[in-house]
Amino acid sequence: MHAFDWTVMCAYFGLMVLIGWWSHRRVGDVKDFFTAGGRMPWWLAGISHHMSGYSAVLFVAYAGVAYTTGITVYFWGFASIGVGVGIGSWLFAARWNRLRSRFGVASPLEYLARRYNVATQQALAWSGSLLKVADIAAKWFAVATLLNVFAGIDYNLGILITGVITLVYCTIGGLWADALTELGQFVIQGAAALVMIVVVLHKLGGISALWTMWGDLPDSHLHPATSQYTTVFLLVYVLVKTLEYNGGMWNLAQRYMAAPSASEARRGARLSAALYLFWPIVLMFPMFAAPLLIPGLDNPNNSYAVMATTFLPHGLIGLVLAGIFSHTMAMVSSDANAISAVITRDMIPVLSARARHWTRRQGLKAARVTTVVFVLLTMAVATQAENLGGVLQIVVNWVAALMGPISVPLLLGMLPRFRTCGPRAALVSWASGLIAYALVYYVFDTSQTWLVATPVLVSLALYAGLGLLLPEPSEATEDVLARLSDAGDDPSGPPHASEESPVRA
Repeated sequence: MHAFDWTVMCAYFGLMVLIGWWSHRRVGDVKDFFTAGGRMPWWLAGISHHMSGYSAVLFVAYAGVAYTTGITVYFWGFASIGVGVGIGSWLFAARWNRLRSRFGVASPLEYLARRYNVATQQALAWSGSLLKVADIAAKWFAVATLLNVFAGIDYNLGILITGVITLVYCTIGGLWADALTELGQFVIQGAAALVMIVVVLHKLGGISALWTMWGDLPDSHLHPATSQYTTVFLLVYVLVKTLEYNGGMWNLAQRYMAAPSASEARRGARLSAALYLFWPIVLMFPMFAAPLLIPGLDNPNNSYAVMATTFLPHGLIGLVLAGIFSHTMAMVSSDANAISAVITRDMIPVLSARARHWTRRQGLKAARVTTVVFVLLTMAVATQAENLGGVLQIVVNWVAALMGPISVPLLLGMLPRFRTCGPRAALVSWASGLIAYALVYYVFDTSQTWLVATPVLVSLALYAGLGLLLPEPSEATEDVLARLSDAGDDPSGPPHASEESPVRA
């Protein structure tokens, strides 16, 4: 890293903080902080949804998979998300938006208290929040790994630098700051990606390498499925990512909620789906080419960073590193905002009667304090990421496997087909999915495919089966489903927002 590279990096960090400070003026209460007051344009919601969905793990763990096994990582890692978000644009995006406009919620989990009961809401809130601590810790460690390779910075110092800067803008500016910085990060990321492609093509002999390079790679690198990442694994990942990226990751539900209307939420989801199908190919092309340019690498996870530091001139290294930072900062800031919403709106009011009567000012202060505490906790856990199994272990084996049991009752509870699935179905499916994960992970020696597949399939089967065999119809459920239907949508603008909160109803 040259002084010019550090100048580029500092300018990037400074821009993020300035955007956060500007966004601060747009935040008047917790609904502005958590859902942008329902005023976010569809195209910004779509780009924000896309940028919030992946982090520097792409340039570390996924780059390592691309180096060793080839294109399979695109199909299960990103094409599955594109398909899942496309499905969600039809099933879930509009319903999330109606939760905000018709129920007045500011947290993705607020509606669960009415749809099921408070116990179900709390079970999903606590388990999801704990899982997100590990997930975000992996993101901090991934970006610290890149700082270590690029500049020799100690891992813990790298976690501290990125964490503090992210904390500043996401705490003062809320969801507006997240979305606007993600827009800036998308532009910076695009410039960095194009720079890397130009350099890689030059090293490979010119633009013709776009189609000739593939013949020089091992045949095994050209298969969408491999012995480890099988076709079944890919299909299960589509299911998991459909749940995860349409609200299972709570921060992504916020993007749908922030759009002005249900139709604009759908448009934002479709934009994000298209980006997931196309944009990762641009980002990953240098990763697929890495075995040809830097063969015999001891640690494949460092392949992207090694290429950048080896082939790029000073200044452009800083730009690429800023582009990599943009992923992690986008995801972590949006995750922190979502977790803060759940803790402030769903968890604390259950634990404290006083919190149920917070003023606007008190609620906003609590949201910011919660964000700070949560991010600091994830930074502390990030220092132990290697002891927890490493980045890929956390992201694939933990998060992907455990997200299903948490997501099934949350998302399927919105759909009329599952109207007879009540609190019993929700809690049993959630608990059984977690138990199934513990069994296949700690007791049985299973493949990665079944490690990811078992929890979500068990949860899905029990949720649907109990709803069919032991139905729990209720007037509250019918009311929620009726108000989440498309009846009453106003094509000329968003419906009038209710101030009712399911938690306090």
